[in-house]
Amino acid sequence: MDIEAKLMSDYTITPVTREDCKPFILGIHYAKRWPSVSFRYGLFKGDELVGVVTYGTPASSGLRAGIAGDTHKGEVLELNRLCLKYNVKNEASMLVAKSLTMLPKGRIIVSFADGSQGHVGYVYQACNFTYHGLSAKRTDWKVRGKEHLHGMTIADEFRGVANRSQALRDKYGDDVYSAPRPRKHRYIFLVGSKTYKRMVTKHIKYKQEPYPKGVAV
Repeated sequence: MDIEAKLMSDYTITPVTREDCKPFILGIHYAKRWPSVSFRYGLFKGDELVGVVTYGTPASSGLRAGIAGDTHKGEVLELNRLCLKYNVKNEASMLVAKSLTMLPKGRIIVSFADGSQGHVGYVYQACNFTYHGLSAKRTDWKVRGKEHLHGMTIADEFRGVANRSQALRDKYGDDVYSAPRPRKHRYIFLVGSKTYKRMVTKHIKYKQEPYPKGVAV
């Protein structure tokens, strides 16, 4: 058995619980917030949970329809968290590659590599995702003194309020401002039969491009 095969044999990947994911999503991941999660998988080395990956329905209906149109919007899942305890080489790609095979068939997986965190998406490239350029230009709410918080974390404080922007200003006054959201690298992976993949590929709205390399933007 070669070294790489021996390394992989030390690991198992299985579904995990929300409680299993908590220390990774709220403690390790830079966003420090829960996304929508439909499927959760963990990477175990022996008995120790060393990584998790989660998939969920994107919150934005525009994103769901924007991938491959209204016909396929119900098939879109976002790989929205990938967290590793030690970040050992090959762990991320092992976890992502195996978890993709455990998802229900007939799914369009989209994931984003955040350039502001120095991510280019090499793990997605290793797992044969296709690359489809940068996300759209958007802005996020910011609060002076809390710039470390994700824009959605700021907005979530007033989830369900009819006028969130006014609620933010009422609480934080002139400390509230908007700033450009860093654009992210967009990756897509199709889970299903060859026939399904051929059909959906024709409907994907974002042009496939060569993989980005080097420093993230």
